[in-house]
Amino acid sequence: MLHDFYNSKPWIDLLSILKSERIQPDGYIHCEHCGKPIIHKYDCIGHHTIPLTAQNYRDVTISLSPELIILVHHKCHNKIHNRFGFMPAKKVYLVYGAPCSGKTTFVRENAELNDLVVDLDSIWQAISINDRYIKPNELKQNVFAIRDTLIDQVKTRYGRWQRAWVIGGYPRQMDRQRIVNSLGAEEIFIEQTKDFCLSNINEKNPEWKQYIETWFDSYQPTPPLLDY
Repeated sequence: MLHDFYNSKPWIDLLSILKSERIQPDGYIHCEHCGKPIIHKYDCIGHHTIPLTAQNYRDVTISLSPELIILVHHKCHNKIHNRFGFMPAKKVYLVYGAPCSGKTTFVRENAELNDLVVDLDSIWQAISINDRYIKPNELKQNVFAIRDTLIDQVKTRYGRWQRAWVIGGYPRQMDRQRIVNSLGAEEIFIEQTKDFCLSNINEKNPEWKQYIETWFDSYQPTPPLLDY
């Protein structure tokens, strides 16, 4: 399947080489669409100038040819597809990382107005009068039922959206793989240090320090597929 290609070792290895080769004198990779530096490595996406399809992605002269791959911001990647009128099959991203790492911020900066966003923190806030990150146990069943309904809509591609963003911590590789397989999703790891995450908890409840510690203790990196 096409989403397996983007998680495969040949693609990940090639992308790593291209990123190393295309670092500019200022220390950043510059987006080959807008020309601006790509500040965060998780915001750098490899774009095929010949769109990959289920029919051609196994042709390495197309899918693994450096001359046919440009490095761009996620938002620029979406603009490229919109500009040329080529919209692939509905795209699903699993955006994961530690608490307070910037997952929701990343999605807000990259999602389009008609994208579907599944974010537990936002659901908690939407169905109560509480501020964000206040989560009464009495609403837990309702929150997770809403989340599961939206996840099912992503799985069945229900609706007219073109991109869906599923946001969560998901430190365990097994849990991420289950979602990737179930939804046909592409992973985006919002990689940040523990110190960075801890520095963002000032306005949140004190127990978030323990949430962050637990996430880093539990985190398992995703091994690439050997083939696709």
